[in-house]
Amino acid sequence: MSREDSEMTFSVIVPCYNEEAVIAETHKRLTEVMGRLGETYEIIYVNDGSSDGTAAILRELSERDPHAKALMFARNCGHQIAVTAGLDHVSGRAVIIIDADLQDPPEVIPEMAEKWRSGAQVVYGQRRQRQGESFFKKTTASLFYKTLARLTNGMVPRDTGDFRLVDRQVVDAIRSMPEHDRFLRGMFAWVGFRQEAVLYDRDKRFAGETHYPLKKMLQLAGNGIFSFSVKPLRFATLLGMLWTGLGILGLLILLVLTLCGKSFAAWYLASFGALLAGNILLCLGIAGEYLARIYNEARNRPLYLIAETAGFQCENKDD
Repeated sequence: MSREDSEMTFSVIVPCYNEEAVIAETHKRLTEVMGRLGETYEIIYVNDGSSDGTAAILRELSERDPHAKALMFARNCGHQIAVTAGLDHVSGRAVIIIDADLQDPPEVIPEMAEKWRSGAQVVYGQRRQRQGESFFKKTTASLFYKTLARLTNGMVPRDTGDFRLVDRQVVDAIRSMPEHDRFLRGMFAWVGFRQEAVLYDRDKRFAGETHYPLKKMLQLAGNGIFSFSVKPLRFATLLGMLWTGLGILGLLILLVLTLCGKSFAAWYLASFGALLAGNILLCLGIAGEYLARIYNEARNRPLYLIAETAGFQCENKDD
């Protein structure tokens, strides 16, 4: 690392996937905010295998603005891996993570920076309101955070995303954790250090469409739950004990009814068998989620592959 890089104050990580409609406005607002801070900074855009014109726009930005840099993935790896790649390439003493869609307003960054200067090592954005999101999205998000809080004993703050500022010491701690199924907001909570919140109102998406459909939301939720809690395994054990007890009780009831000459319909047995089979499959599925994560770690494949970089040969300059 060069002397200039070692003196960098702020690094901004912006994961991008098919963001050609918004990236110019994102860079404009980030540049205005970072310029007002009066410190050296860099903005690292991570192109997560976009299929639109995002890569071309990022190349142009890196040529025009010495603060702008870009990492181009060889394939789509997902939001959490894109942020991880940014963490691997930052130079600043403080690192800001923000999405490109402008739902998390860059204008909150100065308040985060002030808390960092006052000693906080993780300053996370905590949402007061979520503008432009459907009732379904808000309801499922609330349910997820309640479930996660119960399973992790409240380790992950509610209504938080990846929008945050973290000290370089925290970045180094996260980089020492090489797991593949990543849930970064949980990882940042797990490492500890001094953490403080900044409340803000989340805006509507500036342009384009969401890149977190239901399938990806469920995948992220699964990573959050199975990566930071073993309670689902204990739930499977308790469920097995419960159904064993119900099975014994059911057999005793059937035995008494038979001895008393009572008849019973076969569909009772069929229903009981179907419920039992369903619970067995549920328990196997829970165990399978943990085994799948062990398998991913055992393969030890790289988290991402970079096909191209832009702007990293340039040294940032003071304004």
